[in-house]
Formats: sequence, structure tokens, C-alpha cells
Amino acid sequence: MTLQEKLQQCRNDKTALLATNFYNFETLQAVLLAASVNNSPVLLQLTKSSIDYMGLKMAVAMARQGLADYNLTGWVHLDHGNSVELVQSCLDAGFDSVMIDASEKPLDENIATTSRVVEIARKYGANVEAELGFIAKLGQSQEGAYTTADEATKFVSATGVDALAIAIGSAHGFYKSAPHLNIDRLKEIHEAVSTVLVLHGSSGIPHDMVQEAIRNGISKVNLATEIKDNFMRSLKGILLNSNEIDLRKVFPQATQIVKQLLIEKYKMVSFG
Repeated sequence: MTLQEKLQQCRNDKTALLATNFYNFETLQAVLLAASVNNSPVLLQLTKSSIDYMGLKMAVAMARQGLADYNLTGWVHLDHGNSVELVQSCLDAGFDSVMIDASEKPLDENIATTSRVVEIARKYGANVEAELGFIAKLGQSQEGAYTTADEATKFVSATGVDALAIAIGSAHGFYKSAPHLNIDRLKEIHEAVSTVLVLHGSSGIPHDMVQEAIRNGISKVNLATEIKDNFMRSLKGILLNSNEIDLRKVFPQATQIVKQLLIEKYKMVSFG
């Protein structure tokens, strides 16, 4: 099954695919272990920073081998690609899906850049995601305008994009105040376009709120911040109370913490 087919299936069934970022072997293993427990399909996401850290070929090889070792259905996705050149490199490396994020550019430029990526990706049979509207990134103000149904209709029609991350109140990183998703706006966009809708910034959003969003049109839920935050916080606690110098004995303890987090997140998106 292609990723496009899986996401459309989620849209039809009112479930969602959990898309998890990984940053090293340990966070990748945590994702795979949790998915194995729940028998869940896996969408492994890599940002430019993670690619720069691990190396493009190494990161993809780790992801592919992990999926094979754990006998999981899964795909590899570029998260928040910031250039056509990066997208091209990832497609050449065998990514199943790419996101081009030109959301901070004027709408016409976002449309033009996304259309170019869609054209390139079609030759690879790859899924393409874009972002429309203001979804605050780490350190940015979380106040901003929501995506409108009219904007989404225009954007999807002009680009032919497969999946669209929309601004309905979520934010990347840590929330400065309690998150609130505009479900009414989500419903409007869902009714206006047949494109798969994506929720970015799910870390810190209550599970019942995420599930309400899934019932009303979200078919892909991104999770990143909670993964690295739980790994680092648990690792710091372990190291403060240990004289162990063998990282092979220390890191797996933090991996288990992230695994438990992800088991609950996989359950969150497959309710019903």
C-alpha cells in the first residue's frame, strides 16, 4: 500500500496515521518497539537538522532496516523541507514522502514552490505535503490567523498537493498556554477539500482533543517535541543517579520511557 492510499484510508475511516520524528538510533528504536506492541503502521519523519546530524544515507538506511527488522508497514517522510534542493535529495535517497514548507512565504510563492515539488515528486510516486497558514514554530508567537476553507481550496486546486498541514490552533514545540483547536474551522476545510489534512504540533495537546480533530477531518498527526523531550529528561535523571559509563546500558532506559509514551500515542490515533 502506498502512503497516499493509507492516508486516504485513514480519511475514510476517521482514524489517523501517527507520524513520528526520530533523531538517533534510540528514538528510532522507541518508535519501532511501540508500533510493534500496537501493530501500528509507521511513518518515520526526518527534518533537515536530523539529516544533517545522522547523514542522509545513514538515516534512510536506519529507517528501512528498522522497519524490516520489526516487520512493520512503514514509510519515510521529509518533515519541513525548506528547499526544492533538499526535497530532490530526499527523493533520490528513496523517501516515500516529502514536505515542502513555504508557509512563511507569500501565498503565491507558497503555491509556486509547492507546485514545483509536486511536479518533481510525481516522477517518484512520492506523497507531497505542504503547509498553509501560520503554525507557530519553536520560539515564535502562537498568535496567528487560521487557515481558511477558501485558501485551502485555492491552494489544493493550484498545487495538486496530497496532504495539507493547516493552522487551526496548534503550534510546534512547547505550548505557552493551554492549546485549543478550532474544530469548526477544521470541519469547514475538511468539507471544502478532498486532500488529506495534517495536524502539526500535537505534543502537549490532550488526547481527547486530538481525537476530536481526527473525527472531524485530521488524517495525519505529527509528533516530535514530546519524543525528544521525554528522551532527554529521562536520560538526565538516569545520569544524575548513576556512575555507569557504558552508554549501552544507560540509553536503553531512556528508550523505554519514549516507548511507553508512544504506545499511548498510537492508541490515541487508532481509537474507535
